[in-house]
Amino acid sequence: MSMVDEPLYPIAVLIDELKNEDIQLRLNSIRRLSTIARALGEERTRKELIPFLSENNDDDDEVLLAMAEELGVFIPYVGGEEHAHVLLPPLETLCTVEETCVRDKAVESLCRIGSQMRESDLVDSFIPLVKRLAAGEWFTARVSACGLFHIAYPSAPDMLKTELRSMYSQLCQDDMPMVRRAAATNLGKFAATVEAAHLKSDIMSMFEDLTQDDQDSVRLLAVEGCAALGKLLEPQDCVGHVLPVIVNFSQDKSWRVRYMVANQLYELCEAVGPEPTRTDLVPAYVRLLRDNEAEVRIAAAGKVTKFCRILDPELAIQHILPCVKELSSDSSQHVRSALASVIMGMAPVLGKDATIEQLLPIFLSLLKDEFPDVRLNIISKLDQVNQVIGIDLLSQSLLPAIVELAEDRHWRVRLAIIEYIPLLASQLGVGFFDDKLGALCMQWLQDKVYSIREAAANNLKRLAEEFGPEWAMQHIVPQVLDMVTNPHYLYRMTVLQAISLLAPVMGSEITCSKLLPVIVNATKDRVPNIKFNVAKVLQSMIPIVDQSVAEKTIRPSLVELSEDPDVDVRFFANQALQSIDHVMMSA
Repeated sequence: MSMVDEPLYPIAVLIDELKNEDIQLRLNSIRRLSTIARALGEERTRKELIPFLSENNDDDDEVLLAMAEELGVFIPYVGGEEHAHVLLPPLETLCTVEETCVRDKAVESLCRIGSQMRESDLVDSFIPLVKRLAAGEWFTARVSACGLFHIAYPSAPDMLKTELRSMYSQLCQDDMPMVRRAAATNLGKFAATVEAAHLKSDIMSMFEDLTQDDQDSVRLLAVEGCAALGKLLEPQDCVGHVLPVIVNFSQDKSWRVRYMVANQLYELCEAVGPEPTRTDLVPAYVRLLRDNEAEVRIAAAGKVTKFCRILDPELAIQHILPCVKELSSDSSQHVRSALASVIMGMAPVLGKDATIEQLLPIFLSLLKDEFPDVRLNIISKLDQVNQVIGIDLLSQSLLPAIVELAEDRHWRVRLAIIEYIPLLASQLGVGFFDDKLGALCMQWLQDKVYSIREAAANNLKRLAEEFGPEWAMQHIVPQVLDMVTNPHYLYRMTVLQAISLLAPVMGSEITCSKLLPVIVNATKDRVPNIKFNVAKVLQSMIPIVDQSVAEKTIRPSLVELSEDPDVDVRFFANQALQSIDHVMMSA
């Protein structure tokens, strides 16, 4: 091909590939748009490539989605922001297609381009595009228009601003629920760009239309708008306009709307201030906590601690606690689980006395719940209660329940207890720990579930770090070493793991005198899995012990293992021997 024809080559290839029947070729071509644009140069990209893309009526959503995404970052390839407007026609077409994800991506790209365009271009090109879409015959165009108003509005002259507000108002009353949903979703963004004077008049009337919509899918999106609008309005306007809507929504006939209120109520309390929260929102919240739909109770229960934080403790005890007691024995396990995940956070809010009198019985009932997730959620947050009531009371009231859970039939519950033990140990102190929990820690090393045995070995290491090597030498090491003769090889493997974790904590002397002889002895084990794990443990001990010990004790054992009939044992033994050689050379 001659040099003269070369610039035509990329666009020709693109056209061929975009018309190809193979979707993968068409997709690849779209993904390479930026490379093709660089090859063509800015002017030819504007005059040839973009018009071609505008006319390209591919019917595959995947290709259109890729195109919408690529065009969003195309400003540098068309000559910068002064030429950004040339990207609008193909994206406008994509805003009208049927597939939602293509439209959403096209709107996202238009917002990105619009935010970089010059003000004059916004008025000349972007605002007319928004008006065309908003007046579109097909609902898809009107849905897309709703997401563009917040970009178009700030740059518009006053006359156009009035027109844009009026158009948005029409979209809020559109015949199609999909359009009204899009208007409700984007109302908060649009409201944030509107001047304060029009916020109370125009925006609030649109908001009221949406809150009275006969479709629950529109009303529940209006609930999200409540929090956004509440932050934009002055507190007294918020109380006058937004608060009554929320109180009504908390009694809405659709459970989905009530569910959204339960999720958003905390943000609304911040917007309206303490007094209206006490008089209006607390009764609304109590209604939601006692709702007859489990989903609504789940959402409300999950916010109980956050809600209590913005109330006086007396109010929380008087109004919220009775509901919490009811929820702790709710018929739905998911409600109890949601409550269990946050209820511990109420202890610091209510203070010591109320926690002991009111919350402790609830914790205990949830700790004995038949559903494992409920028990798990309580266990994982115990430290929050300890900070409030102190370790003595915690140990008297909750420790029996913890000991019971340590033998729970669900292994995940046992695992959660193990992971909590080091924290409990640091809070209980060494004496208390030895009496109550020491035996449990050894028992877990012989659990039937591997994850429990692994966590138990890690737990011993963390306890040795917490209480020191002398304590570990008395309380952990002898019992661990006794288990090395267990007839089942999987339990012997756990012992090896525990020794390798304890060795760095115990230090060189104890490792050489107590731990190493047991490991060397295990090289004679008949199970290959044990032997290659012995090789790994010996390798981990090389940095801990003296070089003379490594040479005289560890090396002969590894040499013996390196001649084992099993290939894996030989492999790990040779790896460990290389580690010894490396240490000797560096010394």
